[in-house]
Amino acid sequence: MPNLFIVATPIGNLEDITFRALRVLKEADVILCEDTRQTKKLLARHGIENKQLTTYNEKRSGVAMQKIFGWFEEGKNLALVSDAGTPGISDPGSYLVSKVREQFGASVSVVPIPGPSAVIAALSISGFRADHFLFLGFLPHKKGRETLFKEIAMSKRTVVFYESPHRILKTLKVLVENLHDRRIALARELTKIHEEVKIGTGAEILKYFTTHPERVRGEFVVLIESL
Repeated sequence: MPNLFIVATPIGNLEDITFRALRVLKEADVILCEDTRQTKKLLARHGIENKQLTTYNEKRSGVAMQKIFGWFEEGKNLALVSDAGTPGISDPGSYLVSKVREQFGASVSVVPIPGPSAVIAALSISGFRADHFLFLGFLPHKKGRETLFKEIAMSKRTVVFYESPHRILKTLKVLVENLHDRRIALARELTKIHEEVKIGTGAEILKYFTTHPERVRGEFVVLIESL
């Protein structure tokens, strides 16, 4: 039976990958990549050579999907990776898994190879309740954004979402307006050289990053403490 392995890869530090994930990447017939250049860096770091890599783009998946189906019909094993983290979690993957299940049913085994996820990493070091939480991925740029912030302010669960350095200060300003003294944790560049975690009220976090503009860089995970 052919397999589709959903392989979690490091979110920064290239050592954060499991033995099982490395074995699967080494043994897979084809590796489906969000960006082959990023995957090549990971493979090179761990001495994995001569692999067939192909780009899988969720938004332009028509032709690629037929090629993927053909590989499964040939009995090949495929591994899906994103640039960082777990495929399908704010990264390409869920559509592919859905279509493979729809096309092949139980004839193709979809196998999770668990590992890094920025949302889980951030929750684990925040000190906020994580027995139940609301994960929103990347917030919409415009439509529905203000309404969503109001819903976040009313949530009784810990809320987690991703934000870019281009919008983080604007987002913090809106959170200050809506959350008052409720605590926020901001995790930046997790597992990388410039990893940083700041915890405080929205006003405190906003002041810190406003006075340290050189640190408004990288990928941000925003956590809002439950009521």
